[in-house]
Amino acid sequence: MRASFLLAFFMAASIAWGQEGAPKAVLLDTAVVSTQSPFYQGWPTLAIKPDGELLLVCSGGREAHVCPFGRVDLFRSRDGGKTWTWPQTLLDGPLDDRDAGLLVTPKGSLLVTTFTSLAYEPILAAAEKKGNWKEADLRAWQSARDRISPQQRKKDLGVWMIRSTDGGITWSARQDCLVNSPHGPIALGNGDLLYAGKDLWRDGWVGVCHSTDDGVSWKKLAAIPVREGDDAKNYHELHAIDAGGVILVHIRNHNKANERETLQSESTDGGKTWSTPHAIGVWGLPSHLLKLKDGRILMSYGHRRKPFGNQARLSSDKGKTWSQPILLSTDGVTGDLGYPSTVERNDGSLSTAWYEVRPGNPKAVLRIVHWKLP
Repeated sequence: MRASFLLAFFMAASIAWGQEGAPKAVLLDTAVVSTQSPFYQGWPTLAIKPDGELLLVCSGGREAHVCPFGRVDLFRSRDGGKTWTWPQTLLDGPLDDRDAGLLVTPKGSLLVTTFTSLAYEPILAAAEKKGNWKEADLRAWQSARDRISPQQRKKDLGVWMIRSTDGGITWSARQDCLVNSPHGPIALGNGDLLYAGKDLWRDGWVGVCHSTDDGVSWKKLAAIPVREGDDAKNYHELHAIDAGGVILVHIRNHNKANERETLQSESTDGGKTWSTPHAIGVWGLPSHLLKLKDGRILMSYGHRRKPFGNQARLSSDKGKTWSQPILLSTDGVTGDLGYPSTVERNDGSLSTAWYEVRPGNPKAVLRIVHWKLP
């Protein structure tokens, strides 16, 4: 009953989805973060510290979109994104470390999330069978695979978090954080932490986890309902925001209905119960959510069809309606791009970072745009 009530409440908004006009972004500067790296770097998350320092984590050290070499790297900028430090490697395990998320908690701790993957194994097995790779490439992949045994590789699959309480100088050992999503957990208005995500390698559970101790420990709080006709296995890459009185979760959807669109679920009781996911009229994924200082909610997402690029939308009514798309980039050359995340800087301007394959270069780079709303 509660889920039905919540859905009815949000669908009864006075204006239809997407009717709100689209403010035009004022693009101040677009730059490449990772110019010094020859590697493929993907799926970044951008965060900002109270002093204005920008932090960016990604899956770095890669050869390609799928490979056995991924690691979690951290970049810093102390001049508003004009220059960036050489990446600091935070995690480099024996499997492929992917999709780095980042949260600066209200207490100042840094939480970085990732998950480990064996998606490269079928690619390598096919190459071994066909014998069509260069010998050096084949040996590199085999050497990376064989760092641990097949049994150990299966055991190492997981969803992981590391934590720093000294600004990123030292880090904890990785811990099982129960779920994963590309951009990691969020802080609620009361200071608790909420992690909307998916338990990738156990039972595929989709829901939210809760921490009351600054991310030291996590407990499952509630599952997110499954829309009629959907399969929960096709819900991916969630992100949440506390909009004030309501928590929103966006979901990457790969069910037949609204495939590759963003679905939305809401909670009005602190995450204990959730409405059934529903379409919001946005083709693109995955979504990153940000509450602006003026109370509006900004969603940022990748657009993997022409015009290839990244877009954003605004909501002035806590997610009941969303604006038309705000174009942040439209010069992508393939669909291998996106996963944008946005921060609001101390002067009220915005920065959005994403990954992207650029013309003439198969190795994806990290790009960032500094922009503002009119």
